[in-house]
Amino acid sequence: MTINQLSIFIENRSGTLVKVLELLKHSNIQIIACTIADTAEYGILRLICAEPTRAYEELKAGGVAVALSDVFAIELDNEPGRGADAIQTFSDAGISIVYLYSFMLDGKGILIFRTDDFEKAKETIILNNLKFIAEKDLVKL
Repeated sequence: MTINQLSIFIENRSGTLVKVLELLKHSNIQIIACTIADTAEYGILRLICAEPTRAYEELKAGGVAVALSDVFAIELDNEPGRGADAIQTFSDAGISIVYLYSFMLDGKGILIFRTDDFEKAKETIILNNLKFIAEKDLVKL
């Protein structure tokens, strides 16, 4: 029901993002999706990739500030409004979304998100028959 996400803290200066990407490239680790949230001094690169545990270890060994965490991943039909419907389901259950991002894979929408209530979100996914995905489902490249 959850997948591993890397959160990488990078300074807002030239070359810091390239360092992360080069470490993953040289380790032959495929990036599946990513997003960057920034502030004036640093950014947080959130990354879904093949082999997240190995990616974490390679980045740590390369001196990168990285954390590994669980996030929810659900599959949506590729139709307008499906993301809104999914988020409405969580809102109706009183669950706030802390952050989210999405991408397409094999013609399906993939919604990655973190909530303020892990257990309640898990229960909501099950009760509403939302299709959750595992990491093995993401690596279809």
